[in-house]
Amino acid sequence: MGKVTGSGESWLSDGFDDVAGDDCGLWVPGVDYVSGWRTAREAADRLNLALLGVGFELSAVRAVASTDGDGRGVVRLAGRPEAAELLAGLLGQLAEGSGGAS
Repeated sequence: MGKVTGSGESWLSDGFDDVAGDDCGLWVPGVDYVSGWRTAREAADRLNLALLGVGFELSAVRAVASTDGDGRGVVRLAGRPEAAELLAGLLGQLAEGSGGAS
């Protein structure tokens, strides 16, 4: 399997610049963070159910709901490195068998 890194390893933050920006953690008056968080929570709950369904313990790896600076929902994957490696292997097998996500 090839590496996913690029110049400056910017792939780590692609699409998530707002999440890890300088103002991360500050709330802007007038931004509806709750709506974005609710959307992210629903997606995180579905992902956590799927993780449980394939045998993961949520103490090892889980989806966590959050928002970015504009109030858009964000789902982060948090867990132990060995669980992330196992999940990556399972997703790799799925991609090889079905041609990837649709």
